[in-house]
Formats: sequence, C-alpha cells, structure tokens
Amino acid sequence: MSLPKAPKPAKLVIGLFMKEKRLIKQVTAELIEVFGSIDMVSPWFSFDYTDYYETEMNAPLFRRMLTFKELIKQSSLADIKNLTNEIESNYSREEKRLVNIDPGYMLQERFVLATGKNFAHRIYIGKKIYADLTLIYTKGDFKKLPWTYPDYSDKNMLSFLRQVRKKYVVDLGLGKK
Repeated sequence: MSLPKAPKPAKLVIGLFMKEKRLIKQVTAELIEVFGSIDMVSPWFSFDYTDYYETEMNAPLFRRMLTFKELIKQSSLADIKNLTNEIESNYSREEKRLVNIDPGYMLQERFVLATGKNFAHRIYIGKKIYADLTLIYTKGDFKKLPWTYPDYSDKNMLSFLRQVRKKYVVDLGLGKK
C-alpha cells in the first residue's frame, strides 16, 4: 500500500510573451505584488515557433521567464492561473491581449504549466484549470514530450530551466549555493 505524503513545495515559474517589451516592467511589478520577490529572470527569447497568437497579438513576439523566491504549494496552481488570467485581461484592448502570462512550477522531476484548455495529456486540477506536464527531468536532463510546446524545448529555454531547477534544489536545502 502506498502511504500518502504531503507534496514538496514547488518553484513558481511564470512565462510572459508580448509584442511590446515596454510592458514587462508594469506586468512584472503586478506579479511581484501578488507573488513576492523575483528570484531569476531569463533573457528575452524570440517567440517564433507558431503563428497561433499573431492574429491576436501581432508579431514579432518576445518571451521572458520569471521565477519567484517563495516556494508555492503545488495545489495552488489553479488559483495562480486564475490570478494571472485577471492580470492578462487588464492588458487587453478590444478583446485582444497585449501580454500572455503562463504560470507553472518546477519540481526536481518535472516542469508543469497551467492552462484553461483540456487535452488528453492534461489533468484537471480544479477551478476550470488543467495541469500540462510540459517536461520531465530524467537521467540528468529535461526530456521533451510529444506535446511539449516548441518554445519550451528550445535549447536556450532548456538552459534557463536547468538553472531554475538547480536553484530550486538549493531552495529545498538539497544542494549547494
């Protein structure tokens, strides 16, 4: 019989993408107000893996990743996604978003994103939100899955996520600073 154990806290990771880079300061300030101080910030990544968002947001689009110092409960992901959806809606004009906010979390063994869209590999976590198993960490590195978004399997993104995972291990008290 497996005995239930409380899950480890997770590292909050939020991806932002937008056309207008100038919005980053204002959006980041709002995220800090809600989630606390920032731990790590990625460089800007180009976001040219899909034209899915071009009708809504135009092109070119740019992505930046943020992590937060305070670890979160894994069970809070649905609430976090709903909060970031509210922030997104504040940056909408004529029903078109100016910024897309993708919250997720890092654990030692996986990287998970939150979404409002159901699909075969997504697990419902409540409050109209699903968890998307985006990457797994096995045999010393991240492995993409058949459904991993192309931008999350980009070498620069994976390099950043490896740094996030290392910091998370330190935050847990399991690694060296």
